[in-house]
Amino acid sequence: MSSRSEKLWNYIILTVMALIVLWPVGTFLAASLSPDRAGRPSGDLQWGNFITAWNSAEFARSMTVSLIITVVVVIVGVLLALLGGYAFGVLGVVGERFLFPVILLGMMVSLEVIIVPLYYQFRTIGLTNNLFGVILIHLGMGVPFGVFWMRAAFRALPRAVFESAELDGAGPLRMLWSIAVPNLMPAVYTLILLSFMWTWNDYFLSLVFLHGDNQTATVALGVFQGKFVTQINLMAAGGLIVAAPVLVLYVIFQRKFISGMLAGAIKE
Repeated sequence: MSSRSEKLWNYIILTVMALIVLWPVGTFLAASLSPDRAGRPSGDLQWGNFITAWNSAEFARSMTVSLIITVVVVIVGVLLALLGGYAFGVLGVVGERFLFPVILLGMMVSLEVIIVPLYYQFRTIGLTNNLFGVILIHLGMGVPFGVFWMRAAFRALPRAVFESAELDGAGPLRMLWSIAVPNLMPAVYTLILLSFMWTWNDYFLSLVFLHGDNQTATVALGVFQGKFVTQINLMAAGGLIVAAPVLVLYVIFQRKFISGMLAGAIKE
C-alpha cells in the first residue's frame, strides 16, 4: 500500500513540475502565433509571423553562418575529445599528472576575462570577422571539457576489454574505433548535443568577432528584437526559429542524452 501511495505522489509531483516547466514554453509558443502585437493568445493562429520574422531578420544567411561554425566545431571538437580522452583514460600519457590539470585549466578560464587581449591578438593575425577565427576560439574553450568528459567515460569501461583486444593483436586505433567508441555512444551523443547547443547559442563571442555578412543567428536575433521591440509576437517567432535546431536535435537524441548524462555521473 505504501509503495502505491509513493508512486501516486511521485506522479503528482512530476506532473506539477512538468506543468511549471512547460507553462512558459506554451506561453511563448502562443505568443509567437498570436495576431496581436502584444502577443496575447488568440484563437486565430497567425503562422505568417514565422515567415515575417524569417524574412525581416534575414535568418537564411545568419543561420547558414551559425550552422557552418557549429558543425565544424562539433565534428572537430568531438574528434579531438575522443582522441584526448582515450589517451588520458586508456593509453596513459607521459606527464599526465601535469598535462591533464593544464587541460582542465581551460575549463576554468572565463571568456570575458580574455576577450580583449584575444581580440587584439586575432586582429593582428587577420582572424577577426573570420569564421575560422571564431571556430578556433570555440574549440579552445570546448575541447578541455570534451577531453574531461570522454576520459571519465573511457575509464568507466572495464580494463579487461582492452587487455583482451590487445592480446588478440588489436592496435590502439582499432581498440578505439571498434571497441571503445561503440560502447560509449551515449556519452558521445551527449557531448555532440552539448557542443552543438553551446556553440549555436553563443552570442557574446559572435558579437565581438563577427559582423556584416558573417553575422550569426543569435546576433541577428538580437538585432531583429531591437527593431521589433514592441511586437512581442514577432520577437517570439524569431526566438523559436533560432531555438529550433537545438530543440529538434534534443528531441532526436533525448534518450541517448539522458543515458549519457547518467553514465557520466559514474565515479571513476
